[in-house]
Amino acid sequence: QAQLVESGGGLVQPGGSLRLSCAASGFTWSLYTMSWHRQAPGKERELVAAVPVTGGRIEYAESVQGRFIISRDNARNTVDLQMNSLKPEDTAVYYCNAKIRNPALFGDRDYWGQGTQVTVSS
Repeated sequence: QAQLVESGGGLVQPGGSLRLSCAASGFTWSLYTMSWHRQAPGKERELVAAVPVTGGRIEYAESVQGRFIISRDNARNTVDLQMNSLKPEDTAVYYCNAKIRNPALFGDRDYWGQGTQVTVSS
């Protein structure tokens, strides 16, 4: 069945970098937009970055523009998030998401990974 597995989280000092990776399986990759979200304690889950299979616009939260880069490998069914110039405000659990592009035809399908912790602290 559908499965998303995140990896790459950890502890990093302010100004440092981390790369998160999400491995997907169990669904038709080409039908889904992939994205990263994050959630800090006491706060709402927010979109960090999203990338379609092809031909669409990559979307970033204003708070990470110029610092984070999302990419997907359609041969490996993975989506990565390169995080640079990290700030303490980036501390959160980061989740991988797969959302179907055409719910009118295929139904509204939305899958989530278990999350990976990112802590930015000196």
